[in-house]
Amino acid sequence: MVPQSANVLAGYARRRQAFASTLSGLPPGPMRLQKETSNLFRTRNTNPHHALDISAFSHVLNIDTESNTIEVEGMTPYADVISASLQGGLMPKVVPQLKSITVGGAISGIGIESSSFRYGLPHESVLEMDVLLASGDVVTCTPDNAHQDLFFGMPNSYGTLGYILRVKLEAIPVKPYVQLTHLAFDNSAAFFSAIDKWSGEDIDFLDGCVLQRHQHFLTLGRFVDQAPYVSDYTLLDIYYQSIPVRSEDYLTTSDYLWRWDTDWFWCSKNLYVQSKPIRRLLGRKRLNSTTYQKIMRWNSRVGLTRRLNRMALIHTESVIQDVDIPAGNAAEFLDFFHHDIGILPIWVCPVRARNIKQSFPLFPMSTDSPYINFGFWDVVRTRRRKPRGHFNRMIEDKVTDFGGIKSLYSDVFFSHRAFWQAYNGPVYRELKTRYDPGGLLKDLYEKCVLRQ
Repeated sequence: MVPQSANVLAGYARRRQAFASTLSGLPPGPMRLQKETSNLFRTRNTNPHHALDISAFSHVLNIDTESNTIEVEGMTPYADVISASLQGGLMPKVVPQLKSITVGGAISGIGIESSSFRYGLPHESVLEMDVLLASGDVVTCTPDNAHQDLFFGMPNSYGTLGYILRVKLEAIPVKPYVQLTHLAFDNSAAFFSAIDKWSGEDIDFLDGCVLQRHQHFLTLGRFVDQAPYVSDYTLLDIYYQSIPVRSEDYLTTSDYLWRWDTDWFWCSKNLYVQSKPIRRLLGRKRLNSTTYQKIMRWNSRVGLTRRLNRMALIHTESVIQDVDIPAGNAAEFLDFFHHDIGILPIWVCPVRARNIKQSFPLFPMSTDSPYINFGFWDVVRTRRRKPRGHFNRMIEDKVTDFGGIKSLYSDVFFSHRAFWQAYNGPVYRELKTRYDPGGLLKDLYEKCVLRQ
């Protein structure tokens, strides 16, 4: 066990008690979470009365190398979790790709990474959690206690049922390095067939990318004790650009987990920070997803690119989405995406619901077959104006047609009926009635579709 001071372990209880007392003293009114950074890609149309600041709940509480568990507070960024857990030779079973994602955010808002082909989504390795309700009460949820409905209902609830203050996670032992093998495919059939094959092999990580229409790459990751060299993609060199030019690579385990963060996958290209002089000027500390999020939100407020596009007579629509498609339909979905949307590159990550005995009703993935997660984050540019949400609506329709499910961190255009058909409206209403009967927290449709 990695030693923890008594003050660290007792501090959570003090913070929990103090915050619950503060919350119970607030006058009635709607609430939301106050955060300095966010990985949500939508803006709110209205401001609630109370913005709850739970940023103090951002501590790593315990790393237990005997039971292979990690206990942290809900607002702890994964960067801090990894910094602490690697010292004990552990990591959470699934670590989302960006350093700024918080543990509570990945559970209530859905996360994924290259270990998901084996371990599922981050919420599937949760053992227990403390949830702050709008009433000010804090309830402990486990898979088999009186609040098991909330335990299974928190994933994909986006803070509309309560906020995670503490969570205990399953962890796995790690080695110092990760060996990468990049496999190239010139057609999607062979690419998805290889994903199916390697998903059953003894490897530790598996993800891929589509860089061009006929340029698919699958990356296998294996923990190793030693490495003949280690690459560095935190400053001048760019990870995704290395994939087509080298069949093998080595990274430290920490650098592997954050390989996508330095350039926000490939989105840094839209901010013109992929040239080496600019990268030297910015330095390692500024080359990360947090910096790019701040720039993006500044641009959203001031509308610089909107004005430039208007002057150039270009119409744009942001298409920033992650969707999970049943593996048998993945090739057909990719063909549709190339033909009708046209954004490249595309991130590809296999995922399988881990435990057939556990059902997470607000993100209902079938346990009968694996899924392929497609991540695409860019802007579609046209010379002819399209109705608002034109391309995003096409994607939503296709995801529904193929029996898939879409993450809700960005723009959502489902009708009220279609939304609740996709995200289990009856179960959500039961949870809302039990845990937020006064409606102090917005419901999921209001928050994700109406942006309230």
